Amino acid sequence: MELPIGPFIKAMWVIFTLYWLWGWRRVKGAQRKEPILPRLLKYWLPLIVAILLIGPGDWYRDSWLGARMYPGSDAVAVLGALLTMLGVGFACWARHVLGRNWSSVVQVKQDHELIQSGPYRWVRHPIYTGLLLAFFGTAMAIGEWRGVICVVIVAVSFWFKLKLEERWMRENFGAAYESYMQRTKALIPGVL
Repeated sequence: MELPIGPFIKAMWVIFTLYWLWGWRRVKGAQRKEPILPRLLKYWLPLIVAILLIGPGDWYRDSWLGARMYPGSDAVAVLGALLTMLGVGFACWARHVLGRNWSSVVQVKQDHELIQSGPYRWVRHPIYTGLLLAFFGTAMAIGEWRGVICVVIVAVSFWFKLKLEERWMRENFGAAYESYMQRTKALIPGVL
């Protein structure tokens, strides 16, 4: 009997997408936001490429991208699926805690609040942490080189976005954000 790992992982990403779309309806208006062209080039284009790499389709099958990195294993696939679920759950929890302050783009909201509760106690960017974990889990379950490339692309894109967000948060919240940065790592608790 083959385990339904693929459908399970797809379901996790569908849940994530639906939750994100549902949450868009109640965000605060923007006070400051990044222009559209840099957003497209630094974040959206790389994410589209990453999703195409890890998503459905067989266009990569005859290339090195579709080659396995390690022998297929149910245990590794199940672990990857669980990491995907954990990452999606963590990102959704962070999105919920952020509430009306959330944005898919780098913004300072009207009446922006500095959230430091929930997953924001452990990392300053838990949505990115969760999504990176989910992409990593999906890549692990797939076990092909395209997954590694996908995770690297997402990580680099998030790192650029994170740096701009941090600059704007320091400008907006001053010493309070500086103190938060000293207490709390950006992506991995106690490490990075």
